[in-house]
Amino acid sequence: MTVKSENVKLFTEKAELVSAVVSEVSSLAEAYQYTIDLCGKKEACKLLVSGCEEGLSDKADALCETKIGKTIAAPSLNKKQFSALEKQCVDNGFQLLKDGLRKHLGGIDIGFTFADHGIAETGTIVLNSRSEELRIATMISEVHVAVLPKSKIVADSYALESYMEECMRKADYTAFITGPSRTADIERVLAIGVHGPLELHILLLEDK
Repeated sequence: MTVKSENVKLFTEKAELVSAVVSEVSSLAEAYQYTIDLCGKKEACKLLVSGCEEGLSDKADALCETKIGKTIAAPSLNKKQFSALEKQCVDNGFQLLKDGLRKHLGGIDIGFTFADHGIAETGTIVLNSRSEELRIATMISEVHVAVLPKSKIVADSYALESYMEECMRKADYTAFITGPSRTADIERVLAIGVHGPLELHILLLEDK
């Protein structure tokens, strides 16, 4: 077994232990289809604005009705990639967003991103999130789908020392994501999705 395949195997095992869903894809087209299928199966997330159950002015009441249908946010796609995914979204009645995510803080079903690295030892994905749009997409979506090239999986965090030094020199915002969001701060009861997505789907992309 090669080092690459060993890292992929260990990464998958560790990521699944923390409730991430790991799948293998052979192309970006397959990753897009996976995301479309996933969005089609889930229920549309609901916009929960405090006070919407009360008597409101017309302007405030309109805010409570701004979430319609299902939404995918993909801020890191280039023009060609965005067009390919957008076509499938239109065919399925989904809305695809690239920017302006602050206007959709209560209603993003899926955030679609590319991971920069994976750490096999812990099943962690590493995501350079210098863009605010990317940070929003990975924090407030109900489901986070991350495409991770197999060649970018390293054995442990020490292997990313030079990468992290470069990120720090640029003062970049870099996220280490291990499984879906979880906390036990509330009465020591484990809760999923409090500080981020309810689900994390990692698509391992076969690359050269």
